[in-house]
Amino acid sequence: MIDALISFFKPSNRSLIRELVVSDFKLRYKNSILGYFWSLLKPLLLFGVLYFVFTKVVRIGGDVPYYPAYLLLGLVMWTFFVEATTSGMNSVMARGDMIRKVSVPKYVIVLSTTISALVNFSLNMVVVFIFMMLNDVTLRPTILIAPILIIELIIFSLSIGALLAALFVKYRDFSHIWEVALQILFYATPIIYTLNFPPLNIAKLISINPLTQIFQDMRVLLIDPQVLTNRDVFQSQVGHIIPISIVFLLAVIAIWYFKRSSPNFAEEL
Repeated sequence: MIDALISFFKPSNRSLIRELVVSDFKLRYKNSILGYFWSLLKPLLLFGVLYFVFTKVVRIGGDVPYYPAYLLLGLVMWTFFVEATTSGMNSVMARGDMIRKVSVPKYVIVLSTTISALVNFSLNMVVVFIFMMLNDVTLRPTILIAPILIIELIIFSLSIGALLAALFVKYRDFSHIWEVALQILFYATPIIYTLNFPPLNIAKLISINPLTQIFQDMRVLLIDPQVLTNRDVFQSQVGHIIPISIVFLLAVIAIWYFKRSSPNFAEEL
């Protein structure tokens, strides 16, 4: 891990990451009329559908303060997580020709996809802040703490992306496995509902999910200090310790497995 951090600061690696990110953007929006705006429209369209369903039909969000901002923030963060992990999983396979021809640090390839997703996330967050203002959400000094949670989300997403990238090179089934896992995770994360909604035993199970801890804490910092968090569900700091420990453990496992597998990527691709 220390070697990776040292090599990251080499000018050649920084230049490579920059080139990979630019290349990813060009390929993604090639021959597209709306270009980048598709990455903005997708969460907005999903937001529109979910907002209508859960305020007019099912009425889960009808009593939630600042629900439009609450929902959109969750969707934007979820979109980043999906993009970072899915792109990370496919990154090594997609750059197979480069890996076979040129000797480059393999982690740089996965990292570039996370940075690309982070660029989209940053632009989408501008829309979230616009919704917050339209929703009369009061901006509080706690917004300054939000980057810490964003870093946690980046580490979690990057760890999963790197682990999946190494596994996907060897086992192609992981693309299907992760697709199903994302569907389960979407409903196991309080994106469209609050932690008050499910029974306590289900809420505790959901609160083990690191995404729940990150999303709810972000909502407390940015939208409403009364939002129920993992700590509230467990009534102790255990609600924070468990998901943060999972993020740390997953990062260690991902670094170990990716470093162990990466020397064989060129042969297995």
